[in-house]
Amino acid sequence: MKKISGANPRLLELNVRIWIKRFGADCTLSSIPDEQITKWKELGFDMIWLMGVWDNNKEVINEYCFEPELISAYNSALKDWQKDDVIGSPYSIDRYDLNPLLGTKEDLISFKKKLNDAEISLILDFVCNHFSAKSSLIWTNKEIFLPADEFIFKNDPYTFYQSPANSKEYLAHGRDPLFPPWKDTAQINFYSREARNYLTSVLIELTDLCDGVRCDMAMLPLNNIFYNTWIGVLKKYGFEKPEKEFWEEAIAQVKIIRDDFIFIAETYWDLEWQLQNLGFDFTYDKRLTDRLVGGNIRSIKDHLSAEKTYQDKSVRFLENHDEDRAIVKLGREKSIAAAVITSTIPGIAFYFDGQCDGKRIKLPIQLGREPEEKQDEKIKEFYRNLFSITRSNVFRNGSWKLLEAHPVADSDHSYENLLAWEWRLENDLRIVVVNFNSSTSRCRLKFNIQSYSEEIVLTDLLNNITYKRSVKEISEKGLFVELKSFNSHIFSFNEAASNQTLH
Repeated sequence: MKKISGANPRLLELNVRIWIKRFGADCTLSSIPDEQITKWKELGFDMIWLMGVWDNNKEVINEYCFEPELISAYNSALKDWQKDDVIGSPYSIDRYDLNPLLGTKEDLISFKKKLNDAEISLILDFVCNHFSAKSSLIWTNKEIFLPADEFIFKNDPYTFYQSPANSKEYLAHGRDPLFPPWKDTAQINFYSREARNYLTSVLIELTDLCDGVRCDMAMLPLNNIFYNTWIGVLKKYGFEKPEKEFWEEAIAQVKIIRDDFIFIAETYWDLEWQLQNLGFDFTYDKRLTDRLVGGNIRSIKDHLSAEKTYQDKSVRFLENHDEDRAIVKLGREKSIAAAVITSTIPGIAFYFDGQCDGKRIKLPIQLGREPEEKQDEKIKEFYRNLFSITRSNVFRNGSWKLLEAHPVADSDHSYENLLAWEWRLENDLRIVVVNFNSSTSRCRLKFNIQSYSEEIVLTDLLNNITYKRSVKEISEKGLFVELKSFNSHIFSFNEAASNQTLH
């Protein structure tokens, strides 16, 4: 497998149990048409994340997947849903075996080879915090789970439950400390050496099946987070805090075996930098998503001023299987402007299946059937154009710099609505300007231009318009830019081509 070409890869997430049905009821991963992989290659995707490949435990569905809030979500997303459409959460896995719906282990390996031959990496889930509440591992590897006793259970029967393997033993449900527990899951004990060793062995096995993992809720195993979440149980059983973080140990061991294996952390609570320092190649940038939704332009600029190493390892997204659809939470025009931003800054540009079609319905992950939705042709054309533009090598391997927008006049503060940056690679230059406001805005932008001519031609790739501008004016006053609400420019200029024309 070749390493990802360029420092700013493009990732597509597929809800695989839903997506594969579009190719027929009997389709397996090995029978996905070659044309599909060719299409991904042409669109410039470097990584495909198959979300939900592992076999989940069906025994928990009736007990935990028909709670009132889930039924409400099913009603909202799929009006005619039936009980058989509820196939359980892909994060309540039994163990790391491929879901039979997708084929066999050999089918997965065949699919990975096809992707790799197209220089695309395969990303799979690593559900680090928990297994299914009735995982077969509770019978064979009970030492990896967080234990409880009858007293703890009776005081909090919502968080703890009776072990399905032994009526006299009790376990904890997996949980995020800020929310109720996921009752269809069993919590892993990260203060247990046996649990750490088991999960590390799983990761090592996955190096043969994929090229990287998206680690679900990756901040929860951190020693302090785990302690604060489970302090009562840990103290009662005398579990001592490990000397090292789980991720520090596990990632180091995996990288010895395969140094190009990719670790992507789903993480929140401003713990991105800590996880990057523990070895993660990339971490979710949920704060940027929230700031784009909020629309505070100053906060977005501040966020994009973070140091380069942090930016390069950030995963920029507008939606995923946990998020509302971008076009719903942002609106069509604002979502387009936001997509220009997330697609033209450093780090992973991350897209969810259906985002580029303008889909509006957020499908609960427990459902195995999707509703029919009319595609938004304007959104589709926008993304096709954007992907074509950002496939350029300058966006992949160039140097990025945030630009400062200056006022056109003292009384005009609309420049504060404009976000701008440049990409440079040798003689190739791109200038990106986005008006992230609902009113027309103007500014001047200063950037370096190497040209012997008094005028240059800037091509707006996004809108297919060319502009002639004075080099002196750009250097002294700055390039004048005026953009309507939530509109953008992606200017192209090649210094070598410009100077050759003069000779």
